Amino acid sequence: MSSRKSFIQKTFLGIAGTVAVPLLSRSNSFQPNKKENENNGTNPSDLPVGFAGYTFAKFDLDTSITMMKKVDVHYLSVKDIHLPLNSSQETIDAAMVKFKAAGINVYAVGVIYMKTKEAADQAFAYAKKVGMNMIVGAPSYDVLDYAEKKVKEYNIKLAIHNHGPEDALYPGPKDVYDRIKNRDARIGLCIDIGHATRAGVKVEDAVKEYKDRLFDLHIKDVTLAEKDGKAIEVGRGVINFPALVSSLKKIGYKGISSIEFEKDMEDPMVGIAESVGYYKGVVAAER
Repeated sequence: MSSRKSFIQKTFLGIAGTVAVPLLSRSNSFQPNKKENENNGTNPSDLPVGFAGYTFAKFDLDTSITMMKKVDVHYLSVKDIHLPLNSSQETIDAAMVKFKAAGINVYAVGVIYMKTKEAADQAFAYAKKVGMNMIVGAPSYDVLDYAEKKVKEYNIKLAIHNHGPEDALYPGPKDVYDRIKNRDARIGLCIDIGHATRAGVKVEDAVKEYKDRLFDLHIKDVTLAEKDGKAIEVGRGVINFPALVSSLKKIGYKGISSIEFEKDMEDPMVGIAESVGYYKGVVAAER
């Protein structure tokens, strides 16, 4: 197995030769394909890296875009911090123009919490206005039936996000899967691997077990595989990233691996760069 240093070296060599990826049409969220991967200099079997918008919670939209460009990441699940749920179409269109100009493909919205039917209505209407076909969300149990109706009405996927041991609804991936396995196939999982690890889950096994409903990934690392685990740079914690990446490639995962960096959120740039570099290095090494 390659060392951490070799992972990062491979990554930054790759970044130096990377060219801008094609821009996303507003009519559909991103689906990786061979042509797009050829254009951005990666192997078609590689796992595209993105960001979960919460990474940039302390920064405005323009600064967030600049930070993404610095680490050469082009995929984003946009958070309502930067594009509020009640935004006008004019505001949404202006933001999407900025993303497009920066070569950033917005592939999903979320995480969006749905505690009521009204919240679900707002979430799906918002996703349609933004031009997305996937919401990363967390509907309450008593809203799930209604959310399923909205999935069918809008033909928009719902990827339910697990939030760890503190979460009364969805601590780990199984808690999501057991609630949705008999529902519409457009309802699936966004596995947050850090929170899942803190809930006692081996994420390399979870992605294989729930592969048919795995729509999205939030990538982070934690110091402990228990409730008290804290966010840390990817590769410095307890998650086995080579095993995770190997599992993702074995199942033919077609989604984005979105970094969600939650350490030093007031000054995260060094940690973000290290996390992106390490994860891309693991992907490059696990061919």
